[in-house]
Amino acid sequence: MIHRMFVIALLAFPGLAFPGLALAQGETANHGEMQHGQHTPDMSHEGHGMNADAVPAGLMEGGQSAFAAIQEIVAQLMADPETDWDHVDIEAMRQHLIDMDNVTLRADVRVQEVEGGAHFEATSEDATVTSSIRAMVPAHAATMDGVEGWTLQAEEIPGGAALTVTGADPARIRALGFIGAMTVGMHHQAHHLALATGQNPHAH
Repeated sequence: MIHRMFVIALLAFPGLAFPGLALAQGETANHGEMQHGQHTPDMSHEGHGMNADAVPAGLMEGGQSAFAAIQEIVAQLMADPETDWDHVDIEAMRQHLIDMDNVTLRADVRVQEVEGGAHFEATSEDATVTSSIRAMVPAHAATMDGVEGWTLQAEEIPGGAALTVTGADPARIRALGFIGAMTVGMHHQAHHLALATGQNPHAH
């Protein structure tokens, strides 16, 4: 998959990865020495020193956010000689990213202002989305309670879960809303690594 995306990027923007090649093509075209569709022996991947792990200069995006999140975890695990491959579980991370996608894009959210903050009710008529909400909201509240001086409380409700966030700056809490409050705290990256290495950060 990565190799295919790489080839597509090269076809679309060859000058980004190989500016010298683009210049050479321009020069030979001016002299009529290379016709469209011709290939010279040194234009193979081997001739350019390319391999499946090569990344065109300046290109970083993996093409899709969940794919990119998995890609960076895999790269870190493969670069670490201490990785215990008997416990690596990338599929668990993929399932968590599905939950994140469902909660971020598919949950219905009702908001009620309360003293010191806001009360959010995230629900869905889709059982899969409901399951994702119940997996993420209580876990986030348990992990982030106290961050920013906020108090986070979660409870299961019909169709999903409720999250109440209160603190010294209620206007900020209300402005962030449900999904903004769910993003507070740079814990997701560590959470992803824990899932990918066979840990269960959702366990209570």
